[in-house]
Amino acid sequence: MRSIVTRRMGPTTIRRAVGRDAKRLTRLIRGSRAYEGRYAAMVADYRVGPAYIEAHRVFVAVAADEHESRVLGFYSLVLAPPELDLLFVADEAQGRGIGRLLVSHMKSEARAAGLDRVRVVSHPPAEGFYRGVGAVRTGTALADPPVVAWDRPEFEFLIP
Repeated sequence: MRSIVTRRMGPTTIRRAVGRDAKRLTRLIRGSRAYEGRYAAMVADYRVGPAYIEAHRVFVAVAADEHESRVLGFYSLVLAPPELDLLFVADEAQGRGIGRLLVSHMKSEARAAGLDRVRVVSHPPAEGFYRGVGAVRTGTALADPPVVAWDRPEFEFLIP
């Protein structure tokens, strides 16, 4: 049995995702306002499954209240090749530093795994966020229709 890694930072806890988180993470992605309109097709059928969670380093930011643990966001770090595959913050939690906290945690995980850099192919509206948390623009990932019909900025986090 794999142990669950937990890190407490104020009212938010970051822990390793488990298979039973899959449906909540899928709902968070599909319900994201960042993917409305022309971007909706990219996530309409997207699914985070238990096998994906088992295969990658997926971490969840949660806020515990009296009744339940609310998912505020999550990320997925793929080790080979090193890539921040997913990073989502719940719409109602945006602007509270959750994304910054997740990126900081991801960098720590990458460092512990011996990585010196992590690639990110960004959703175009998130470009400012990635620049703001220290990612360096390295290029452009070209559109891949029909699902991704737009070019996307490509970034890299350097892991000291």
